[in-house]
Amino acid sequence: MATPEFRMEFVPAHGEAVSIAEGVQRITANNSGPFTFHGTNTYIVGDKNVAVIDPGPEGDDAHLAAIMDALKGRTLSHIIVTHTHADHSPLSRKLAALTGAPTYGEGPHRASRDLHIGEHNPLDGSADREFEPDVVLSNSDIIKGEGWALEAIFTPGHTANHMAFGLVDTDMMFSGDHVMAWATTIVAPPDGSMSDYMASLEILAARSETVYFPGHGGRLNNAPKFVRALRAHRKMRETAVLSRIRKGDETIPDIVKVIYKSTDPKLHGAAGLSVLAHIEDLITRGKITSDQAASINGRFFPVNEDG
Repeated sequence: MATPEFRMEFVPAHGEAVSIAEGVQRITANNSGPFTFHGTNTYIVGDKNVAVIDPGPEGDDAHLAAIMDALKGRTLSHIIVTHTHADHSPLSRKLAALTGAPTYGEGPHRASRDLHIGEHNPLDGSADREFEPDVVLSNSDIIKGEGWALEAIFTPGHTANHMAFGLVDTDMMFSGDHVMAWATTIVAPPDGSMSDYMASLEILAARSETVYFPGHGGRLNNAPKFVRALRAHRKMRETAVLSRIRKGDETIPDIVKVIYKSTDPKLHGAAGLSVLAHIEDLITRGKITSDQAASINGRFFPVNEDG
């Protein structure tokens, strides 16, 4: 079974606008971490009249200054947001106030499903609940600027409002956090949905773009092959989760300590949310059942498919 060939090589050049393709620049915020790699990537698309994709985290005045410096002598016509996590969208408000440019996105932050009674969202701290796009985008919408156009591609899974953006008449896509070269994407309920994520991978795998510019890390080449391998990797994780439940592991911690035994224990909490995402999908498909609405603290049991 194919596995993704993750690429860790990346020079972030914090605070510097780096040309990475014709008409495309990248500025990486200095917010490195276990979930952001070397920082969040902001992209500038165009020449004289430009778009900014994912301005970055709130309160990062140095990153805002770097964006404004890169915009000198140019007009910002569009501020585009792939999704509403706190490292991607909040700086859009200051950037809009400084430039007058409208913001574009699929919509405000929301969970991928309703919360269960007594449940809380463990990723609330990472959500930007203040973002309200000036222009609401739907799948296949075209955003046109001077000398460039972007196609909005609805790719829920990492968040319910995630969008990727294909650069029209090129082989390039801005993939946000849906597909990244350096690591798998966090899919953590109720913020994210594994069912949605896998369906979105299918959408991207069928497209023609071969180069992705992700929200974190470097350029991804031969993207369709990588996406297919990423899908296979997720299916392998799903099989492992189902196997552990069929062998008698009833709780998520029991499953995590086996299938993530080589992972840093500090990341087992995130791994548990990923397992929960697979479990929710498996319950929906009738492969397993639970003693309650699927939750991180639930107990899970195999379904006898022979009836």
